[in-house]
Amino acid sequence: MWGFLMFAAAAWLVVGWSVLRLEPTDITAVAGPIVLFGAVCEAVRALAGTRTWWLNAALAALFAATGTIMLVSDDSGYTTTAALIGWYLLVRGAVDVAVGIMTRGADRVWSLVVTVGVLETGLGFLAASPLARGAQSVLIILGGLGVLRAVADLVTALRLREVAAKGRDVLELPPERAAGLAGYSAGHTDFEGSGRARAKHRARDGAAIAPAGPHPGPHPESFHDRVVRTTADLDAMLAQAGITGPRPGAPVTPEADDLPPAPDSPRGIESARAANAAQPDHPAGGH
Repeated sequence: MWGFLMFAAAAWLVVGWSVLRLEPTDITAVAGPIVLFGAVCEAVRALAGTRTWWLNAALAALFAATGTIMLVSDDSGYTTTAALIGWYLLVRGAVDVAVGIMTRGADRVWSLVVTVGVLETGLGFLAASPLARGAQSVLIILGGLGVLRAVADLVTALRLREVAAKGRDVLELPPERAAGLAGYSAGHTDFEGSGRARAKHRARDGAAIAPAGPHPGPHPESFHDRVVRTTADLDAMLAQAGITGPRPGAPVTPEADDLPPAPDSPRGIESARAANAAQPDHPAGGH
């Protein structure tokens, strides 16, 4: 989607530069294809599946009809051409203003879209007014149309590319989380494909261990419940074994800094006893 909008922005820039170099007699021949190109851009936006696809589809049909009328009409005085260009600019500008205001809380470039829409609307009023009755005025309006549409499509393309890049970054997990997710997925796959009944704990359930073998029915608990229950059982076993305290990697409490190192040999134990006997007892308070 953003790639086509980049191409459309470049094409609109070419249009905006080229029409200013045209002869007045070529206005009626190029104005229709320019509006039809605008209809093609709206059709591609509608096919992209955005939330406003129905609005883009309606604009595509409307601009296609406008461009067809400009191609089949024999306008020697540029009146019909200028009026239809003004109609295209008024509709396109009003839609840009409305969409920009609607997305002001979700898109940080909404003000630029609104500004482009206001300029398009003003240019449309100029094209539909009696001031745009000459060939030179129509050429300037067509050039302004190309520049404004190039800015709008370029900003939209860059914004869509930025959103797509952020979406890819969100999907990329850190290495430790990716490893945990892979392990969880592998365990879930094994759990779903094992088809074995859960073994019962004798001390907890008061029943013998269930015999191993294929389990005809579904698992009595989900894999997530199994992980939560197993983790709770492991914590309970560690507590019964007297293994308590901070987990590995947790910050050390200030009280633990003053503790002497634990002896790891019989000779170290005897040395620690002798050192403790040689030190007098201090009363509470440190005096």
